[in-house]
This record gives sequence, structure tokens and C-alpha cells, in this order.
Amino acid sequence: MPTALVTGPTAGIGNAFARALAAEGYDLVLVSRNHERLQQVATELSAGFQVRCEVLPADLTNLEQTRAVERRLAEQPVDLLVNNAGFSLRRPFDVTTVEEEQASFSVLVQAVLRLTHAALGPMLARRAGQIVNVSSVAGFLPRGTYGAHKAWVNRFSQWAHLRYAGQGVQVMALCPGFVHTEFHERMGADMRGIPAFMWLDADRVVAAALADLRAGKAVSIPTRRYRAVVTLSRALPAVLVERLARRGRD
Repeated sequence: MPTALVTGPTAGIGNAFARALAAEGYDLVLVSRNHERLQQVATELSAGFQVRCEVLPADLTNLEQTRAVERRLAEQPVDLLVNNAGFSLRRPFDVTTVEEEQASFSVLVQAVLRLTHAALGPMLARRAGQIVNVSSVAGFLPRGTYGAHKAWVNRFSQWAHLRYAGQGVQVMALCPGFVHTEFHERMGADMRGIPAFMWLDADRVVAAALADLRAGKAVSIPTRRYRAVVTLSRALPAVLVERLARRGRD
């Protein structure tokens, strides 16, 4: 059976990935800092889909714990890596502490870099493997350090796709917009001003992502409306793009 490692699988997009892959027959390695919820998800997926679910508790803000996940990827290679673990800060950059910003950077950039690097070697040796880096439409907009981190994920994934697709390893950035998950609630964001039509369903986002991955795309932007947002962000004057971006974090 193929094996996938998914970070942040206890809720939202990560949970949708875990369920979709289990339904396809993937054995799973599940990585999260919440051991209790991690074990609960593993038990549910194992029972529901008759797949093997390994739990690997790790806080990706902690370098030593991130290295433990790296070792797992290097020593027991997987067929698919989903870098999904999320982190966000509601307050603007001048109000947050540098430690908070470093924690966000560690999860959204450092962990993606290190886990991709760890998984890539064995994949190249087999000339087969796939890596999905969950990013955001925010990566195309000036939206604080969160948007900056996601912009890096987008560019890194596009480059890696170009560099390694010819060697059998596909890397793709998944860039959804607003998705119904616990993400915004946990960060204390007031999302009442977002129109209902802009919200996406996590299961549909993942279904679209897997279809795009298998179609060989470097970037997946689910739904026409968000592809339009990205197109506009590239075509509109900077001042208008900035106004659009102000719906998010400063």
C-alpha cells in the first residue's frame, strides 16, 4: 500500500486530506502537536477505512521535534507528503512579539523546507513521489508575514516542480481562499464581513487538489472565483490590491 505523511491532520484541510487518502487506500503517518486528537483521528481512520495509521506527535515550532519527523521521512520513505500544518497571528507585525513571529515562520516556512528536503532524497532515489505544500491565495497578496510566508511556499513549490518533475517527483502548492475550518476561530478573527460565496468546503478543496496533483499542475487554486482573485491581483494597480488585502491581517 502507498503511504502518505500529513501534518496538521486533526482538523480542516489536513483532516480532509487524511480522510480522502485513507479512502483511496493509503496508509497514513499523522503529525500534530495535539496527541489526544491525533490518536482519535488515527483510530477513526483505521476503523473506517482499514488502513494503518501511525501517530507521530510533534510541535513544528520546535526544531528538535521537527527533526524527528525528518528522520521518519528519511528512514521510512513515503509516497506522498502533505505539508499542511498551519499557524497564524491575528495581530499586526508591530504588535506581535518576535517569538510569535518566529513560531509562525517555523511552521509555515522552516518545516515546509525541512520536511520537503527530507522526503525528496528517497523520492528521487525511487524516481517517484509527490509533495503537496498547502499554501493560500494570501500568498499572492500583501497580507503581513502570513502572506509573505505563503508567497515563499508558492515560489518554492513552483521551482521544485520545475526542477524535479522530470525526475519523477511532483511538487505542488495548494492555494485555497477562505475555507470552513477551525483556523479562523482559533486565531480569534472576525470573519463576518466575508461573503458566503467566498467560503469553500475542505473536502471539495482536497478533491480539487488531488485532481490537480494527478494532472501534473505546479499550483492548484480551487474554484474559478479564487483563480479570478489571483488574476486580478496580478493585473490591478498596487493600491487596489492593497485595499483588497486589508480584509486580512495587517
